[in-house]
Amino acid sequence: MYKILIYNQARWRMKMFIKAFFDEPTNTVSYLVGDPVTHIAAVIDPVLDFDMPGGVADTRSAEAILVFAREGGWRIEMVLETHAHADHLSAAPFFNAQTGAWVGIGVHISDVQKIFRPVFALDDCSTEGAEFDRLFEDGERFAIGELEVTVMHVPGHTPADIAYRIGDAVFVGDTLFMPDYGTARADFPGGDARTLYRSIRKLLSLPDETRLFLCHDYKAPGRDEYRWETSVGEQRRSNVHVHDGVDEDSFVAMREARDSGLAVPTLLLPSIQINVRAGRFPAPESNGVSYLRIPVKWRSSEAPG
Repeated sequence: MYKILIYNQARWRMKMFIKAFFDEPTNTVSYLVGDPVTHIAAVIDPVLDFDMPGGVADTRSAEAILVFAREGGWRIEMVLETHAHADHLSAAPFFNAQTGAWVGIGVHISDVQKIFRPVFALDDCSTEGAEFDRLFEDGERFAIGELEVTVMHVPGHTPADIAYRIGDAVFVGDTLFMPDYGTARADFPGGDARTLYRSIRKLLSLPDETRLFLCHDYKAPGRDEYRWETSVGEQRRSNVHVHDGVDEDSFVAMREARDSGLAVPTLLLPSIQINVRAGRFPAPESNGVSYLRIPVKWRSSEAPG
């Protein structure tokens, strides 16, 4: 028993392999996370390239991750989504097709599906999360090779946000940004600033040395380089929105005022329709083309005839 305990402690001190891939058009960071012992790996929040004006999808960003993994001897067995993103399309189906990787997300994705199914008339959307292979509960544990992963439910940005804690690293999705940029918006349907504050405090209750890996960076004014790794201690000391000393009511007032002036994400409409389906496009029509829907709302009381 003593030898096993020492081995496990040493095993956790061994750094996992983490490689970040930054997609500048969407300011999104995807990660390849690997176990050095088994060479089993996971991809977190992969991006599908999508040209909105031309309606053209491309897998070049996902292919770059796959090529890097194969050249390094990493075997991708899973795709882990932190939530149904509103700013980029998921490339999860590409990895499933190329590697057989299963796709996981938080169990509350069903709440998000229920919100958006009537908005887009997504009759093929289950509203039960059936499009995904794994639905994670808060506190659930699973493994990437010999690396133990603990799921943390961190809602607020959306009802379904989760973070993945692996040793001293946490992949936090869209809860926090770099300290000089602040926190995620909470004005999407199902989002809530008060809930977001509590989720952030949950993350910031972890040890100060815990590394936090972010899903986005927007390069705050005055900073020359993109960054996506920070720590609990750094966030608690200097996050411009939620450093230690900022109470819940103050945060909510700030977040709601800030959100009221934010623009709609460029890829919101295609992203939501695709991501609640686990990255899958609607079935092609008779001409072989898949179509997405654009809800139209008239400002006047009646639409023209």
